[in-house]
Amino acid sequence: MKRELPMTRRELLAAAAALSVVSMIPGGLLAALADRPIPYRMLGSTGEKVSLIGLGGYHIGVQGEEQESIRIIRGAIDNGINFMDNCWDYNEGASELRMGKALRNGYRQKAFLMTKIDGRDRATAARQIDQSLLRLQTDRIDLLQFHEVIRASDADRIFRAGGAIEAAVAAKKAGKIRYIGFTGHKSPDLHLRMLETAFRHDFKFDAVQMPLNVMDAHYDSFEKKVLPVLLKHRIGVLGMKPMGDPFILQSKTVSATECLQYAMSLPTSVVITGCDSIPILNQALQAARSFRQPSEEQVASLLVRTAKSAKNGEFERYKTTDLFDGTYHHPEWLGPDKPAS
Repeated sequence: MKRELPMTRRELLAAAAALSVVSMIPGGLLAALADRPIPYRMLGSTGEKVSLIGLGGYHIGVQGEEQESIRIIRGAIDNGINFMDNCWDYNEGASELRMGKALRNGYRQKAFLMTKIDGRDRATAARQIDQSLLRLQTDRIDLLQFHEVIRASDADRIFRAGGAIEAAVAAKKAGKIRYIGFTGHKSPDLHLRMLETAFRHDFKFDAVQMPLNVMDAHYDSFEKKVLPVLLKHRIGVLGMKPMGDPFILQSKTVSATECLQYAMSLPTSVVITGCDSIPILNQALQAARSFRQPSEEQVASLLVRTAKSAKNGEFERYKTTDLFDGTYHHPEWLGPDKPAS
């Protein structure tokens, strides 16, 4: 696949205008916002409508009490968030187990359920898919993604004979999953390598997840390198780490709402954010309900404010350290280097 030239911000905003950062909200409007519905956007070319905000899976497995996790998940769905993020390895499976319990009693039918697997060979990937289905108490995952494409070897391992792509395609044919995507937080070049490898195998991903935030725009940028390719091929754009999980906020250059709404201003299908409490969930809901597409001047002002802090990746530690690399610390999650013959 020929690599695309970076899109200008003007072109990105034009693309975003076809979808439905900063907005200052008068106090008298806050009550009205509580009744405003969460915006929905199309997930690439799938025909699926997903909520502008997605509920991050890692953070709903950290509560001391399981019932609090369930309350957050159901509160999100009750308020219009239908995109549920999760992963086979989050909190040693607790995130999927808690989400499975939360999706009982009719909640599963209201959710677009996504989870991720780490396995790079067919056998490991197939086993992890079945474990996720069991934990999530469902017979079908809406979107399955290959997790942590963070090393140059990942694309080749997934797409080689006996690789994980075979397990995903087989699961789709069996009705266990509906769509297939991948995630990564390390380098836009690795995302492009994964996309190129897929195209060489006549395979098109349905969705791709990556960091999209006010600092990514300045440093080794997924927004500039990968986003244009996804838009060209009508692949769903899943933005994550809008607050740098949460290091961007520690820079004291932007607020949480500004972070969320900057990511929303891009042509993302959904902005996935971690909500470990009801107040943080309400913050995300308010940001989505109050969102209005910003002017180029507003965006430029925000980027000027964050440029100095962003230039070395200091507040995007998922790019510059192994702090977020679960499969670096647990390579056994990937499975054997060579698939079984």
